[in-house]
Amino acid sequence: MRKGKINVQTENIFPIIKKFLYSDHEIFLRELVSNATDATQKLKTLSSIGDFKGDTGDISIEVKLDAKAKTLTIRDKGIGMTVEEVEKYINEIAFSSAEEWIDKAKAAGEKNGIIGHFGLGFYSSFMVAKKVEIHTLSWKEGAQAVKWECEGNPEFEISDVEKTERGTDIILHIADDSLEFLEESRILSLLNKYCKFLPFEIIFGTETDYKTEKDEKGEDKEVKTEKPRIINNTRPAWTQKPADLSEEDYKSFYRELYPMTFEEPLFNIHLNVDYPFTLTGILYFPKVKQNFEVQRDKIQLYSNQVFVTDSVEGIVPDFLTLLHGVLDSPDIPLNVSRSFLQSDGNVKKISGHITKKVADKLEELFKNNREDFEKKWDDIKIFIQYGMISDEKFKERAQKFCLLKNVDGKFFTFEEYNAHIKNNQTDTDKKLIHIYTTNKEEQHSFIQAAKERGYDVLLMETPIDSHFINMLESTLENVSFVRVDADVVEKLIKKEDELPSKLTDEQKEKLKGLVEKQLEGKSFQVSFENMSESDQPMIITQPEFMRRMKDMSAMGGGMGYMGNMPDSYNLVVNANHPIVNKVLDQSEEDAQGKLISQLIDLAMLSKNLLKGEKLTTFIKRSVDLI
Repeated sequence: MRKGKINVQTENIFPIIKKFLYSDHEIFLRELVSNATDATQKLKTLSSIGDFKGDTGDISIEVKLDAKAKTLTIRDKGIGMTVEEVEKYINEIAFSSAEEWIDKAKAAGEKNGIIGHFGLGFYSSFMVAKKVEIHTLSWKEGAQAVKWECEGNPEFEISDVEKTERGTDIILHIADDSLEFLEESRILSLLNKYCKFLPFEIIFGTETDYKTEKDEKGEDKEVKTEKPRIINNTRPAWTQKPADLSEEDYKSFYRELYPMTFEEPLFNIHLNVDYPFTLTGILYFPKVKQNFEVQRDKIQLYSNQVFVTDSVEGIVPDFLTLLHGVLDSPDIPLNVSRSFLQSDGNVKKISGHITKKVADKLEELFKNNREDFEKKWDDIKIFIQYGMISDEKFKERAQKFCLLKNVDGKFFTFEEYNAHIKNNQTDTDKKLIHIYTTNKEEQHSFIQAAKERGYDVLLMETPIDSHFINMLESTLENVSFVRVDADVVEKLIKKEDELPSKLTDEQKEKLKGLVEKQLEGKSFQVSFENMSESDQPMIITQPEFMRRMKDMSAMGGGMGYMGNMPDSYNLVVNANHPIVNKVLDQSEEDAQGKLISQLIDLAMLSKNLLKGEKLTTFIKRSVDLI
């Protein structure tokens, strides 16, 4: 046995490690199992190139919990270490890296986030352990097994130990303030979170799964009494070739990723890139709900099958966070802070590539089977719209497959729609006017009036359509959008011809005063239009600009003060409707008032603005008039 002291300058380095890492203290298990995976992979590599001549045998990794002894053991059957390697990798390199970071952190006054500054690896175990032992036997012929132990201070002991199996055991004696890591459910949840898809079998057991027997030398040997619990899938779908996977394989993997999700994805994209960076993964398109309630923690980021994070905002473009699935790249460092990831050059390249692959897939689906693409449109519309609004490169690509849908359920590309409406919906300024509705039911009368004029009406009912329309107006040449109820049908599209008025200016002025008197303080602007006799006698419209700004404000468009402003409406009187003329023929003021109130309420009813007491009054008045 030999005792020693790690050569460190920083006092009380172990408490500092524990303090700085406390918010992420569960990460120790990922680090230790990852180290075990690396050691196992190295053995496989040595075997494949012929340096290791023996039989690799069982290369599973074991995680053993002994609540009675208050220990947690991580055991691998990888390359192991010699005494010289223990000195080098445990006492020198790893610890000096930890000390270097702590010196920098103290100088900068940093209070958290040690992850991302150095590979925690082995020393992360001191976040939860009061004492750590290493029992290791190198793969090298004639090597002596070594035991290293330390009680959370710079003092350590190294001694020879009896160990017949190649590999390394890390034994953590759990500290009193970390007893949660002696709970079977806690360890299982961490293994499921961080190690679910590691490339070697991860076997989890408790003290009841093992017993001690004598080996041929008469020495104690631990053997399993229960069938080991394998907690991971060593060959997840993203690590396999797309040609080897069926549609059912992809769906099955989706259910494995999201066992509590009962709705199947629409389709998927299998990523497989090896230049200029390595990237694999599968992204799934879920049905994006109209209410835009999206969980953004559905993409899991891995590095060589080791879980890194499921918080990928700022790492991939914002609109891609609406997707589900897995991304895996060894070019993404395992121990990273979010700010580091967001500024990393490789991550930015990967992000751009994913955007391109998503656009490629959508364009391919559109070209190969437009009918099926149209069936999926309502479920992917928000995703594509959001991508076009937020990502310039995606917008350029998406113009080829983004669709417009009208109230009759017909679909058009931008180019197709321009050709469809050109003859009838070009105004006097040579602009193409796209008329749209945000609610087919509430705006039904306006839609009918527009269709009777031969106009086509688009369905734009998603929460982000106001932003999407603004983007299209700035992107498409000579195109303007107007909601179907923004004005009377004659004024939706400026035309050369205009109907004459059956009312004189004096009659309009008199009628305007009578109408304003009945409005009783309602915030309506009264105006007159020369409309067809078959149109409504009075129509309530909502100015396009103000309404759209208010809608955008509600969706977070940077004009929050707009959301507090009252809705602005126009009450348009049809100067050519016979009932409007009838109002002026009434000799009694009371009869005029009742008729005007009835016409106002009918207009409000068609706009879904008549409710409560006002609706009750309208019904009673209607009965009286009948």
